[in-house]
Amino acid sequence: MRQTVKFLHTLSSCGLIGALVAYLLVLWKAPQESVAQYADMREIISLIARYILVPSLGLSLVSGLLSMMVHKPYQERRWAWAKAFLGLAMFESTLAITQAKAIDAAELAAQIAKNENVAAAQQLLTEALHSEWNVLWAILAISAAQTALGIWRPKLEWPKSA
Repeated sequence: MRQTVKFLHTLSSCGLIGALVAYLLVLWKAPQESVAQYADMREIISLIARYILVPSLGLSLVSGLLSMMVHKPYQERRWAWAKAFLGLAMFESTLAITQAKAIDAAELAAQIAKNENVAAAQQLLTEALHSEWNVLWAILAISAAQTALGIWRPKLEWPKSA
């Protein structure tokens, strides 16, 4: 059971990091000169999030928590609890970026396509994209921290006072 849960956790973590990198690459390199191209880019990001990112994140979170349940020593390790809390933070931020940012950007693109407040919508879209990049980098940093905790498993003990 332990090996199966560990395998699922590792596999889902690979899918999660791969999906985040794919998200970044599409956001960075996909053509966005027209509203149609922008809409296509958003659809690709939506597919990555729906079929790879969110399922991998969910499986990673559940398998990590199951690991703590089936392997009792993990319950006593601070690094395991740090990973669990980081996983919950990552889950929340990933859902926020894949849902809220995608919806906001799509609405702004629709306004631009209809020629409604084009200048204001373009400014808001630029700000939304900047914010999306920041959140993506933060999620990648959390993911790297979780990977580091899983590999090195530091004691995370409080320093002893003299």
